Amino acid sequence: MSSAVFIIKKLTRCICWKWSIWPKRRRVLEGFGAPLADSPKQIEIIYDPGSNQVSSSISGIIDKYLTSVNYQIQKSKPIYGLTLEAINDRKLNYFDFVLAGILGLALMNSSVIGIGVGMARYREDKILKRITTTPVKSLWFIIAEILSRLIVNLIQIALILAIGYFFFGAHIYGNIFVVLAVALVGGIMFQLFGFVVASFSKTTDTAQGMATAITIPMMFLAGVFFPIDALPKWLYYIVQYLPLAPILRIIRGVMLEGLSPFFEPRNVIITIAWLIITLVISSWRFRLTDE
Repeated sequence: MSSAVFIIKKLTRCICWKWSIWPKRRRVLEGFGAPLADSPKQIEIIYDPGSNQVSSSISGIIDKYLTSVNYQIQKSKPIYGLTLEAINDRKLNYFDFVLAGILGLALMNSSVIGIGVGMARYREDKILKRITTTPVKSLWFIIAEILSRLIVNLIQIALILAIGYFFFGAHIYGNIFVVLAVALVGGIMFQLFGFVVASFSKTTDTAQGMATAITIPMMFLAGVFFPIDALPKWLYYIVQYLPLAPILRIIRGVMLEGLSPFFEPRNVIITIAWLIITLVISSWRFRLTDE
C-alpha cells in the first residue's frame, strides 16, 4: 500500500471515529465550533498521482461527509437529492466482458494458426501435392477444410461457455444458439485468414511468423480484455476495423444484452467485408502445389 493511500485511509478513519464515537461533538466538531468565517476551513488531502483512482474515491467520500457536516452545523437541509435507478436488472461484471473476449481470442488463434501452420506442414510433407491427383479444386478443398474444422470450433465454443457459466458464474442473457452461430461465423472468417497465411508461406516457420503477426495485434487492440472505446481516438478509428473487433461487439451484444446480431449494422458490414476479402484472396492465391 502506498504512503498516500495509507494517509488518506488514516484521515478517513480519524474523521469517522470522531463523528461516530462522541455524540456530544456531533454539532460542535473540532475546528467546526468557531463562528463561521467568510472562507471555509480547509482539510488537506495528500495523495500520490500514481494512485489517482483510489485517491479520487476517498476524496469523494470525505467531500460527501463534510457536506453533511456543513448542513448540520448551518441547520439547513439540501434542496435536491440524487436517486439512482438502473435501466435493467442485469448483473454484469468484468469477467462477463472478458469471457466473450476469450471466446473470440480462442477462435482466432486456433483458426489462423491452426490452418496456416497446418497447410504449410501439408505442403512440406507433399500431402497437398498428392491431392492434385484427384479432381478436387483448391476452392472446394478450402470449403471442406473449413467445414471439418467448424466441428472443432463448435466444441471449443461450447466448452469455453460451459466453463465460464458453471465454474465462474458468468452471466449469459442472450440466446445461446445465436451466440454459437455468431461465433461460428467468426471461426469461418479466421479460418479463411489461415488459408491466406498458408497462401503466402511455404514453410511452417514462415506460417507461424505470419500468423503471430496477425493475431498478436488483435489480441491487445481488438477489445479482448478492455473496451476499445478507452483507446485514443486516432487509434480507435483504426482498430475498430480489425477483424476481431466487430465479432466481439456482436457476441457481447447478443450474450450480455440479449440484442439481435444486427443491432449495429456496421459490425455486420465489416465482418461480411472481411469474409469476402479473405475468401477471394485465399481462393485466388492458395494452390495445392508449389508452382
